[in-house]
Amino acid sequence: MKTTLKVIYLCILSLYASSTPAEEDVLATFKAMKPALALELAQATLEACRAANFQVAVAVTDRAGVVQVILRDQLAGAHTPETARRKAWTSASFRTDTRTMMEETQAGKVQSGARFITGAMMIGGGIPVTSAGSIVGAVGVSGAPGGDDDHKCAQAGITAVEDKLMF
Repeated sequence: MKTTLKVIYLCILSLYASSTPAEEDVLATFKAMKPALALELAQATLEACRAANFQVAVAVTDRAGVVQVILRDQLAGAHTPETARRKAWTSASFRTDTRTMMEETQAGKVQSGARFITGAMMIGGGIPVTSAGSIVGAVGVSGAPGGDDDHKCAQAGITAVEDKLMF
């Protein structure tokens, strides 16, 4: 009888062991920007806007939309840091640029309800930052004469640090 119980126990144990996933199957790994790169990206974006004679605020977030850096030029409006943060958060959260979101969430479109999400900012100027096909953060710009100019500054900032995003 004891031998039979041992065999049953070993069978159950082997079934449990074979059905438990390996540790690497249950954990996610991903790349993230270190603070130094986030700061460099923010500075490059600010410089791109200055070169176009725009006084702006720039926000850089991590992949989850949590702020890493906010810079505000001395003459940028008081609202620009928060607007830049919201653009970066929206871009990171929706995994697309806010200029595209502006178009896709117009009244009457299927995704129009996204405009009612607290904190979302559907105005051009927020762009996801990618590395090897994965989003590692986002940059948001506010203060240029319009969303298209904010977008151009954000893209110029990303382009300036592109070599550091490759691996």
